[in-house]
This record gives sequence, C-alpha cells and structure tokens, in this order.
Amino acid sequence: MTSLLFAIFLIALNLRPAVTSIGPLLDTIRNDLNLTNSEVSLLTAVPVICMGLFAPLAVHWLNKFGQRRGISLLIGIIGILTLIRAWLNDYISLLVTAFVIGVAIAIIGPIISSLIKEKFPTRTASAIGIYSLGMGAGATLSAGLTGVLYVWIGEKWEFALAFWSTLALLAYLVWFVAMKPQQEEPLNIKRQQQVVFRSPWSNKRAWLILLFFGFQASLFFSLMTWLASAASELGFSLIEAGSVISVLTVAQIFANISIPLLLEKFPNRSFWIYFSLFLGTIGLILLLTGSVTLIWPASILLGLTLGGLFPLALLLPLDETTDAKEANSWTAMVQTGGFIMGGMVPLAIGILYDWSGTHQNTYLVMLGLIVGMFIVTLLLNKKTLQMQG
Repeated sequence: MTSLLFAIFLIALNLRPAVTSIGPLLDTIRNDLNLTNSEVSLLTAVPVICMGLFAPLAVHWLNKFGQRRGISLLIGIIGILTLIRAWLNDYISLLVTAFVIGVAIAIIGPIISSLIKEKFPTRTASAIGIYSLGMGAGATLSAGLTGVLYVWIGEKWEFALAFWSTLALLAYLVWFVAMKPQQEEPLNIKRQQQVVFRSPWSNKRAWLILLFFGFQASLFFSLMTWLASAASELGFSLIEAGSVISVLTVAQIFANISIPLLLEKFPNRSFWIYFSLFLGTIGLILLLTGSVTLIWPASILLGLTLGGLFPLALLLPLDETTDAKEANSWTAMVQTGGFIMGGMVPLAIGILYDWSGTHQNTYLVMLGLIVGMFIVTLLLNKKTLQMQG
C-alpha cells in the first residue's frame, strides 16, 4: 500500500501546476499578449470552473475505464497538453489547453477520493493528508519556481509553463506500476444495483459541504492568482513576488502534513476549521494594512489556513458516505459546485481590479469567503464535523 500512497501523491502533484504556474507570470503574459486583467485571469478561472462542471463525469469515467486505466489516460492528457504550451502559446490555445486540463483534473479528483475510501477505510485522514500534501507541493513548486524558470530559460514564459509536464510523466509511470490490475475492484452494473444509494443532490448536508468546499477553493485560487500581482503592486519584482507565493505554499504544505496527523489524535473537525479561519482572518487584516513588511507573515498565516481547510474539505463528504461508490458521487457533487465557485471568484476579482485599480477590494472579497465558511460550519452539526468511529 506504500507504493499506492506514493502514486496518489505523485498524481496529486499534477492537479495544480496548470493553474498555479500562471499566477507568477500573470503580468508578463498579460503584457506580452496585450490582455486585460479579466482576460488573463480566465487562464486560471477556466480550468477551475471545468473542475466543477465536469466532476460528475467521474462516475461514468470510472465505470467505463476503471481506476488504473482511467487515471492513466487523464494524467497523460494533462502531461501532453501542458507540454504543447511551449509551442501553442497564443491566448486561444492557452484557453483551450486550460479547458481540457481542467476537465481531466475534474474527473481525477472524485476517483482518487473514492479510491482512498476503498483502499484506506481505517486511515482515511492520513491518506487524504498525503493526497492534499501532493496538491500543496505541486502548487508550491509551480508557483515558486515558474518565475525562476522564466528567468533561467531566457524569459520564455511558454517554456516555463510547459516544464511542468515532467511531473505527469513521473506520475504516469509510478501509478501504472503501483496500481496493479488485480488490485482494482471495478464497479460493475450488478454490484451497483445491490447498493442502496443515497443521492447527494437532494441532501441538505451535501449542499452545505458544497458551499464550504466552494468558499475554501475560492480563497485558494484567488490567492494563487492574485497574491503575486498584489505583491507587485507593492513594488516587488517578479522573483520577489514569486517568493511571497512560495512562502504561502510552504506554510500550506506544513499544514497539509500537520492537520491530518493532528486529526488522528484530536478528531473534532470544527475546532480545526475555526482555528484555520482565525489564522486566515489575521492574515487578511495584515494584507489590508498595505505594509510591504507584513505581507510575509500574512502569507504564512494564509498558507496555514489553506493547508488546514483543504484536507478538512475533502474529508467532510467522505465522513457522510459508507462506500467507495457513494464517496465518488458525493465528492463529484461537492467539487462540481465548489470548483465552479473557485473559478468564478478569481475572475470576479480580476474584473473588480480592472475597475478599482487596487487590491484592497481583493482582500475584502477574501474576508467575505472566510465569513462564509464560518457560517456554513455553524450550520453543519457537530456529529458531521467529528471523526466517526
């Protein structure tokens, strides 16, 4: 099972660079292609919205291709389309690749969650921690190093973006070896008919969890898209702005590791949610001061917030389900609405930034997301927020 966890980690590494590698080069791409802030923000908004719109396809994809072949195909798609950005680097091509990559990521997410529910029923929090750690690490590497690669490669942003296809090749090889055919348990029609299935779409609790996931996804992608730009507004260079993102994502990785481990000993979900939201509120207040110095501790606090909220958001639908098929369906629903929200909010921030010319409003929008998560958490009862069993 160790090799399977490592494969899940490597797959997760590929689920963020297509989005987070754009952030450090946002101003560069915008200037090179003569785009507005709203147009360039579509490059990050489109894949995230796709992660939501096409998440329901995970159920059909899993039934058709199974876990091993299905994930292999999707990782291959992500790798190939990331690679061809080196040559197809006009705005329309970037949008098309962002769209298709977003669809692939949308389908992978629920399948991995159901795989974790099936293979690690007694270690769900730890496995989710490794999964979220992989996504955090992918975001950290791409957000922190893309600007450096851009400088090293000779200021060719298209090659800096395409570099991240190497992660897909590594994940493809390890996954194909780790997930042996005999390990897979396909969900055939007869088996599906025997399961008493509760549709999440008519469940009020599922809708609350969807909102929570959406608010945290919106906060994550808004920070990944606009924090480097906000640092540039304060006079930071491209490399320095990328360093701010790196600090945030390193703190996020620390929380990705720590929170799932702490959940094993202190399983109350609500405590860790409120704690993460408190840190995020302090971080945003620091950003609102407009201080060049305070952006660094703010980035640490916001990174801890993101790293804590994401594994919790992944665990909530798994807590409500009893088997892998149901977990796949709940996760697909939650990520459908959640990622649509996560894509729309950064786009709205881009429009707001075009109108106002300042990121002060950006921080206020993010504070609104924190408040939204606080309210949703209050509405979810304590039984849902505590580790069951």
